[in-house]
Amino acid sequence: MRLQSQLNAAFTTLLLVILAITGYVIYSLILDMLIQDEQRQLRQKGDLIVDVLNNQYEGTNLSNLNNLLEDQGLQMFIYDRNQNVAVSPTLPENVVAGFFKKNDFSDKDKTLWEYKGDKFVTSRIIFTPESTGVELILLTPLSDLESVQQSFIFRLMIVFLFGGAIAIILSYFLTSKLVTPLSQLKKQLKKIEKRQFNAIERIKATGEIKEVEQSVYDMAKELERYINSQQTFFQNASHELKTPLMTIQGYAEGIRDKIFDEQEEEKGLEMMVTEVNRLKKIINEMILLAKLDSEPDVYTPENLQLSKILEQVIDRTLPIVNEKGIELKHTIDGSPNLYADEEKLLRAILNLTFNAIRHAKSKVHLHIFEQNKNIMITIEDDGEGVSEELIPHIFHRFVKGKGGETGLGLAIARAIIGQSNGKIRVKRSDLGGAKFEIMFTG
Repeated sequence: MRLQSQLNAAFTTLLLVILAITGYVIYSLILDMLIQDEQRQLRQKGDLIVDVLNNQYEGTNLSNLNNLLEDQGLQMFIYDRNQNVAVSPTLPENVVAGFFKKNDFSDKDKTLWEYKGDKFVTSRIIFTPESTGVELILLTPLSDLESVQQSFIFRLMIVFLFGGAIAIILSYFLTSKLVTPLSQLKKQLKKIEKRQFNAIERIKATGEIKEVEQSVYDMAKELERYINSQQTFFQNASHELKTPLMTIQGYAEGIRDKIFDEQEEEKGLEMMVTEVNRLKKIINEMILLAKLDSEPDVYTPENLQLSKILEQVIDRTLPIVNEKGIELKHTIDGSPNLYADEEKLLRAILNLTFNAIRHAKSKVHLHIFEQNKNIMITIEDDGEGVSEELIPHIFHRFVKGKGGETGLGLAIARAIIGQSNGKIRVKRSDLGGAKFEIMFTG
């Protein structure tokens, strides 16, 4: 069943249940309300009659009262509690006898009397003085009230039917507006499934559906970028692997065919070893990247003191710093701790530091500090920096800047930092070169 049909069926069912319960409750309460209202009206009429009789016919006995009430046009009894006798000025004697036999006139709390299967609403008013023991009892057939009840319920049902029909029509209209964007979104998802990213269209929607539509659109853009990056990755990977392999193949065939002299042969062997090591490094870094992306178990975080990480970075970069005559300035504010994989984080910072040393002219600054409860690590140099065109792609695989080696070092650094719930970006340094900023949220 389609979503719109399900929503309409659910709404219609809920509406019918609510109307049924409401109708039943009203049907049950309306009779009680009519009875109470009828008793109130009977009491008002009775009080008026009793007041007139008390004022004009003081001391009137039961017989005289009966004669005076014959012309009132009401169903009533005159009841003498002292003598337990009832007479009616408006009802035949056999009816009076039947009422008197079927009901207990002395029971003051009973409000419904019965006669020949019919029920009557009663209201009792005492004549003054009370010592006379005379009461005026007024009656109304319950069937009259039930007729009013049924007439009211009939009209209520008509209102319910028209109201329910309008509500159902509105539900179809509203659910159509709700479901239409979802149907359009389904079509866009089909385009994403077929990788038709250029054919994706934005959908007009509001509320949560708009948020879902935006998420789907962002997902499509990210997926397109990922697929393009994967294609670029394979192209670059094949090129990076092909170059050393062709070099190795060329020297190997030359040595085999003995076209090199002894000196050239020795040089060729050294070149083959160099290319094999380069090839090995590329493959190892590719494997590491694949593991970081697909194997969570390869990453084992623990609480680290960044001061120890900094010491290891300084120790490992010292030889190349001395060799190139670079000033490596390092500072750390306080003793910040971080929950991360020590080996992987050390590799990421080393990659960035070696990159800075390779491009620096004379200075590299490494600074660790806390800012707004976040841990910050900055690595900057006074080299040529990263060109504006290269900045958006600098962390992609096999993207190499000037003097780069494999083009995987920065991609590995970003992957490790991302696994540590951190972010990395590059911008222009005040020293003149590149500045890499790493932020770990606290």
